[in-house]
Amino acid sequence: MHVDDIKAGETRESVLVEDLKRTRIVQYAGASGDFNPLHTDEVFAKETAGYPGVFAHGMLTMGMTGRVLTDWVGIESLLTFGVRFKAQVWPGDTLTATATVESVEDTPAGPVARFSLRTVNQDGGEVVTGTATARLEA
Repeated sequence: MHVDDIKAGETRESVLVEDLKRTRIVQYAGASGDFNPLHTDEVFAKETAGYPGVFAHGMLTMGMTGRVLTDWVGIESLLTFGVRFKAQVWPGDTLTATATVESVEDTPAGPVARFSLRTVNQDGGEVVTGTATARLEA
């Protein structure tokens, strides 16, 4: 992405998933090797841990959130990407991510865009917040 194609204050929004299915959570467990019973065992999540049921892996939510950035600036431009997990993501949730350009800066390595990120569920509850940077073409 060229530096002239992006400006501070711009935002992009993306619906990441509608009606998250347990199947997707289980597929992520298999792909990641993370079979924590909080994500895969309904009885454990309810009776042992006291949750209403299983919930999505934080890293699944982070990965989905990253799509709002990569769809905008491309994966090859991404320099940093970090998040804070704010709340569980449950089967049935619909997630929407927003990326906002906080600044475009000249650095010794060339122009860099700094982003803030926010992912919310269907009720507007924050599930992830974060930041990212992306290299831009001069």
